[in-house]
Amino acid sequence: MVDVYDPVQQLAIVHDDVLDRLGVDTVELGRGFCREDNWWVDWTLPDGTPCRMPAWAKPERAGTGWVVRAPSGRVMARMPEQAITFDQVYWPFLDDEEDLSRIEELYPEHLWTGMASPPGPSISGPAELAAGAHALRASTDRAILGLFGGNLLEMGQFYYRMDNFLMMLGGEPQRVHRFLDALMEVHLRNLEQFLGAVGDSIDVICFGDDLGTQNSPQISPRMYREFFKPRHAILWGRAKQLANVKVMLHCCGAVRPLLRDLIEAGLDAINPVQISCRGMEAEGLKRDFGTDLTFWGGGCDTQRVLPNGTPAEVREHTLHQCEVLAPGGGFVFQQVHNIMANVPPANILAMYHAVQDFNARVPA
Repeated sequence: MVDVYDPVQQLAIVHDDVLDRLGVDTVELGRGFCREDNWWVDWTLPDGTPCRMPAWAKPERAGTGWVVRAPSGRVMARMPEQAITFDQVYWPFLDDEEDLSRIEELYPEHLWTGMASPPGPSISGPAELAAGAHALRASTDRAILGLFGGNLLEMGQFYYRMDNFLMMLGGEPQRVHRFLDALMEVHLRNLEQFLGAVGDSIDVICFGDDLGTQNSPQISPRMYREFFKPRHAILWGRAKQLANVKVMLHCCGAVRPLLRDLIEAGLDAINPVQISCRGMEAEGLKRDFGTDLTFWGGGCDTQRVLPNGTPAEVREHTLHQCEVLAPGGGFVFQQVHNIMANVPPANILAMYHAVQDFNARVPA
């Protein structure tokens, strides 16, 4: 049975036997939770495949597609027929009054914080979070990643809608600073609680902020330095004070112009290293940033090569990426982003077998 671990992106759990077979060295903290059947309900994927969803997600049929409702009953996300992910359709400070004191209160009301992956609402507080983290730590020698979030640019887009927040950055900078200051209070409070519970069980804390597009950053380096770099430095610095962790940022797109600033803010690793974007060629990234930043990704292009190449092409491409990114360390193999449903299984195996063969010929 397919268990949809991430209901927003429709990502499935990769079970331990597959992790073992492919030589995977990491596991996400949420895998220590929701192991009992009562946290899962039957559903059907858009292609007709039966699966299970987290019990709290509760997609509802609506015409030819699906909707997800917030606790208030408001529709916060839709997935049209033939689509494979949910899209946000409610933005709290666009559709209702802007009230910065309600940022955290409104987390359940919009898609990216309201439709959580495990542990989600399966735990009641820090004690249960700590217990699950300790149990997972005791059960595996894989590195454990704790997904925290702490998004800044994206949270503005979640609350005001992307187009509006980008215009606010240019036209209403003080309003943006007020929003980000209020958001930082929430993030820092939650960071203290999160690492207070799991800091001794995880190896990497994962933040998120997709700063890039296909061809450039969403914002200029000047805007990054004004609005986000100081706040990233505070969050990442505090994380390292609270626990012996490395800081990783999930950051899609063509972000090369921002990498030096991200490093200066305290970043240890970046994911997914979107090598198909402008300026993100592995050779240049390794040359210019490889001594200061770990590339957690970039191992295989998921835009074109993995879905559309032959197994031989996937293998050749993957070996090349490893040959470029691995020397001297600072590289954790991962394909660029999610493996989508249309990727041939033979290509997935070709990718992982290439990595295994590469590792076998590299001196320990």
